[in-house]
Amino acid sequence: MDDTSKGAPSDPVRGTVRGSAPVPLSVLDLVTVGEGNTAAGALRTSVAISRLAESRGYHRHWVAEHHSMPGVASSSPAVILAHLAAHTTDIRLGSGGVMLPNHAPLVIAEQFGTLEALAPGRIDLGLGRAPGTDGATAAALRRTQRAGEGAEDFPQQVAELTRFLDDDFPDGHPYARIHAVPGPVQGPAGRPPVWLLGSSGFSARLAGALGLPFAFAHHFSAQNTEPALELYRNSFRPSALLDAPYALIGVAALAADDEREARRQVMTGALSMLRLRTGRPGLIPSPEEAEAYRFSELEREFVEGWLVNIVHGLPDAVREGLDGLQKRTGADELMITAQAHSGEVRLRSYELIADAYELTRE
Repeated sequence: MDDTSKGAPSDPVRGTVRGSAPVPLSVLDLVTVGEGNTAAGALRTSVAISRLAESRGYHRHWVAEHHSMPGVASSSPAVILAHLAAHTTDIRLGSGGVMLPNHAPLVIAEQFGTLEALAPGRIDLGLGRAPGTDGATAAALRRTQRAGEGAEDFPQQVAELTRFLDDDFPDGHPYARIHAVPGPVQGPAGRPPVWLLGSSGFSARLAGALGLPFAFAHHFSAQNTEPALELYRNSFRPSALLDAPYALIGVAALAADDEREARRQVMTGALSMLRLRTGRPGLIPSPEEAEAYRFSELEREFVEGWLVNIVHGLPDAVREGLDGLQKRTGADELMITAQAHSGEVRLRSYELIADAYELTRE
């Protein structure tokens, strides 16, 4: 891929509303591995999802960073994004997100500078402050980290990363003679736009103060969505990148040709989450395994509470649920993640949702 490839819209943040969708629709990919499948198969599915999303008019395709989770094969977002860039031409690709405390800011600047060189104008750099894993794995990831650096130092880490991306450390700074290669191109319009991700108010407030776009994890922190978005909007200060707030929310949604089948499929993700939350992470169970599982009363309560925030069913019902959520939150973009055991079911869901909104690639 070279600089003659088709680029994303000139605005690096705001997307084009296609079809009858109220706001741009995008894809969040956890590269999930179902029971009986492999990580290699899950990665092939991600390529298929990216191609489908591009052909049907979704705005962007992000992948998330997770570690030590057998059912999630997205431990290396930059590697996956390079692969997706080689198989697509104009859909925006990005991290949803890179967990900044796990990495040296210079390394991230180099990785995403490389991605920008491979796919000019198509890369988003979403940053999170959580480790994306458990405490022991986080410690293993950060074994060379300097003392005192962690999630609580996230604002300083964001500032350092931004300096590397813009190559503008002031004279006299210890890093003034260090350059992130490839790149960078000076100015926020010439390098990947930075997004802040969050599931509470901390990153919402920081994104607003810095004038950055904000992505909220509604799919696993729904009770905090509206307070966080309000905090972001109230904290927002215009920047070189944005003159007004821009908030995206991640939404768990699954459409199927049969309502009962949609319920069967989302139960696999619910059981997987139950196992993760109780210290038993594994591959995404099959629908048959989920149906046969004997839930305790407490487990059933957790699962039902989890399912309340997953929009699922026939395509028109999913559209109605997504439209209602967008109207209630005022989100500027919806990023859909499909929770299911098989890649085929996830692909079909994105196709059906595109049909429901009459999405077309322009």
